[in-house]
Amino acid sequence: MTPQSPKPSCHDVITSQWIPSTADSTAGQVSGYGVITNIINGGIECGQGYSIAQQVSRIGFLMHFSDIMRVGYGDNLDCNN
Repeated sequence: MTPQSPKPSCHDVITSQWIPSTADSTAGQVSGYGVITNIINGGIECGQGYSIAQQVSRIGFLMHFSDIMRVGYGDNLDCNN
């Protein structure tokens, strides 16, 4: 719920209250599931390409449960950049 600089709060990202600044966009921080992963586990999963098992698994779970609930995934699912 609370932002921890330089990262926004997950709540603000999920509820679309966070709007990326120019610096955020330049750094690849754009709205979507990928930025939430970066907030939670960025140092382990982000910026390392598509081969990180945790990231692949996390996105897979998001897609699985989104399909069950019949909701879209949104854009920017990974945090590779």
